[in-house]
Amino acid sequence: MPPACSPSELAEKLQAGEAAIFPTDTLPALATQPASAELLWTLKQRPRNKPVILMAAEIEPLWTCLGLPIEAAWQELAERYWPGALTLVLPAKGEWLELLNPGGTTLGLRIPSSDEARELLQLSGPLATTSANRSGEPACLDHQEAALRFPEVAQLGPVPWPAPSGQGSTVIEWEPNGHWKLLRTGAVMPANLNCSSLAE
Repeated sequence: MPPACSPSELAEKLQAGEAAIFPTDTLPALATQPASAELLWTLKQRPRNKPVILMAAEIEPLWTCLGLPIEAAWQELAERYWPGALTLVLPAKGEWLELLNPGGTTLGLRIPSSDEARELLQLSGPLATTSANRSGEPACLDHQEAALRFPEVAQLGPVPWPAPSGQGSTVIEWEPNGHWKLLRTGAVMPANLNCSSLAE
């Protein structure tokens, strides 16, 4: 079994360039420092053209990572649904974009509604994250499944973790026309979005 580390111990491992697994409100997350995000694609055996998500404990560090002025519509949804199971895919530029979505133009951002996750994120700073599974396989739902899948990756202790929802976050993308596009239906659904802008 991989070691179950305290938040400070796990933050140190992350800052040293290692990967880690921690609970969230949706599914357990496999994470690294953004500068080490290449490790996520390797561990998941995942194509490089599939971006990873940036998680943080607070809104402002996420806005800073976009490298662009913040639209009022982004701020409104973030303040209403974060912490929570909503991932916002927003235009971005600069170093963070190249680390997490090489060759892309957007970054996915989220603040999880999990005390354990946010305690770690307060110590580590924003982390590159993805679900804890190999590409094409079902997502792990608890620390035991994650340990079997990734026995070499340290986990946030104590275990067992609080039970997650078992459903991924809802993912919506901001389009150049100023509307939101639904990319994935998940654990929450924002109200009052322009329905004509949502994907079928």
